[in-house]
Amino acid sequence: MFYEPGKTSHNLPHDPFKACVAPRPIGWISTVDKAGRPNLAPYSFFNAVHGNPPMVMFSSGGSVDSLRNARDTGEFVAAVAPKSMLREINFCSAPLPPGEDEFEYAGLEKMPAKCVKPHLIKGVPIHMECEVFQIVELPSANPEKPCAMVIGTVVGLHIDDAIIRDGMVDITLFEPLARLGYQEYASISETFTVKREDFWK
Repeated sequence: MFYEPGKTSHNLPHDPFKACVAPRPIGWISTVDKAGRPNLAPYSFFNAVHGNPPMVMFSSGGSVDSLRNARDTGEFVAAVAPKSMLREINFCSAPLPPGEDEFEYAGLEKMPAKCVKPHLIKGVPIHMECEVFQIVELPSANPEKPCAMVIGTVVGLHIDDAIIRDGMVDITLFEPLARLGYQEYASISETFTVKREDFWK
């Protein structure tokens, strides 16, 4: 099949685009507003974008609280969501009114960060404390719900010692959650190793 997004129909019951870019890691984005009130939301448009310095991004497709808070304060925390907390992650995607605490709504305990004001999430093995580097405005079908990509520089990285094995982070010890297409999710429970030079021989 072939179609031109926004021009021609794909003739499928659901938009296939997101299913074609998968798996996508889920970033659990913690922010605070100008009054210091916390906000916590999951984003499947999330990833690392640079290694030195380490940088990550999340893309807000109409969910305005995280974007507004990151813009106003210049800070956010990106947590890597584990499979074991899928229920709480789902609770944090509820359309709560601005200022309502998703931590409390989902039954999560806040932990203080070291370099920024947004909170960490107790029970999550990886947190990246970030300072906003750049916000890239994106097209939006609804002017009242702006879309943007928020790029942050990681200024503090928390890794639970329990997921470090032989000096390396072993993601199979916490099974990070990933988003597929539609309402499908996946988790990583096994890995395999390939060295680039293995194919040069």
